[in-house]
Amino acid sequence: MRIQLIRHATLLLEWNNKRILVDPMLGAKDSLDTVPNAANTIRNPMTELPMDASALSDLLSSLDAILVTHRHRDHWDVTAQAILPRQLPVFCQPEDATALIEQGFTHVLPVDTSTTWENFRITRTGGQHGTGDIGKMMAPVSGFVLQDAHTTLYIAGDTIWCEEVVAAMDTFRPDYVVVNAGAAQFLQGDPITMTATDVIKTIQHPAQSKVIAVHMGVINHCFLSREALAAAVSAAGLSAIIPEQGEWIEA
Repeated sequence: MRIQLIRHATLLLEWNNKRILVDPMLGAKDSLDTVPNAANTIRNPMTELPMDASALSDLLSSLDAILVTHRHRDHWDVTAQAILPRQLPVFCQPEDATALIEQGFTHVLPVDTSTTWENFRITRTGGQHGTGDIGKMMAPVSGFVLQDAHTTLYIAGDTIWCEEVVAAMDTFRPDYVVVNAGAAQFLQGDPITMTATDVIKTIQHPAQSKVIAVHMGVINHCFLSREALAAAVSAAGLSAIIPEQGEWIEA
């Protein structure tokens, strides 16, 4: 298995001769409006994709499936909706299936609990995209556990550290966990994605998973930087994989 961080939460999984694109946000820099009610008004995404148009076209033509944890625009933007091949299998949470079908995708596969595809078992997990009323407003969101005969990968999705994350790690004891950090926050309320403290709790979980932290430096209300997270993890005497855009992780 290899994992490439393309940008933000957009990942490319190369696994068992399959290529799976996760949470595609494929638009150019500044192509999305700012996230409202944040501490700045910078347009999104704040960085370009780490590939040119030709490389992006090659990527799209090589895909075997798409996984969408939820349809917030930083995980499923208008560009992705326009350019992704319509016939590809699209795994999603049940609440998003109708919208994806209406957008023209012909092989939408909602995962209620779990399903099998090729040599993989795909299981949906829960999460909390914030606390209180904001968390309720941002719902529903899901994580997904992908397993083959040898490796278990848990993509936690847009969630803070919460009982659903603990349950997923207790149940599946994944080899790798991808967490969406960035400590995204509005002017009111608590962070809606993982803070440095949340990431450290994930690293310290008894499953002893290797933690891959993404979802930083791209969207205007994500205020935890890669550098700050790396410093916090190091100060705690721990380690995590904090990739840069375009970087490959060899599992």
